Amino acid sequence: MRSVAVLISGRGSNLERIVAEVGDGCLSGVCDVVVVVSNRSTAGGLEIARRAGIPTCVVPSRGLDADAYGQRLLETLEPWRVDALILAGFMRVLSPAVIGRYRGRIVNIHPADTAEYQGMDGYGWAFQRRLAETTITVHLVDERVDTGRVLAQEMVSLQGATTLDEVKRRGLAVEHGLYSRALRRWFQSEGRLWTASAGGRTPCAES
Repeated sequence: MRSVAVLISGRGSNLERIVAEVGDGCLSGVCDVVVVVSNRSTAGGLEIARRAGIPTCVVPSRGLDADAYGQRLLETLEPWRVDALILAGFMRVLSPAVIGRYRGRIVNIHPADTAEYQGMDGYGWAFQRRLAETTITVHLVDERVDTGRVLAQEMVSLQGATTLDEVKRRGLAVEHGLYSRALRRWFQSEGRLWTASAGGRTPCAES
């Protein structure tokens, strides 16, 4: 079973679903969330992790460039010896050093077709263009933004969605199921090829 760190910045709705699926769903026996890391101490997902008994770490990002923040993130993650990083609403671009350390083992979910739109606010992009449908993408992370290899996609109908909140509601309903299913397939098909990580896991203090 693979150990993962989940990285968040906000309320943690995808984290909550992943934790539930690890407990008694499609990720049970596949992976284990050993730590949740946030760049914001106010992120609601931290409380979700605490209620589930998962250790949390806050690595503040304000005022730091990507390289400086990446170094702090690496220092925080290293004692945990995780096999993979799962980004669940993490609002920082990872530095080349972080990507290099975990190359091929960082997964993100993006609220658009990455071939059509990369970057922030994918739901706003779809809403502004009055799209009849959009696509949720689960992909590996590389040095560019939302350009890594696609692991899974699922379409979201936006017919009749007249507000951005409705677009987001429909999209998140798809995200929550798609992410866990995609992670399961990925761990089962590629995770078995990884070299097992070594070393113990050490809790970290929050800032």
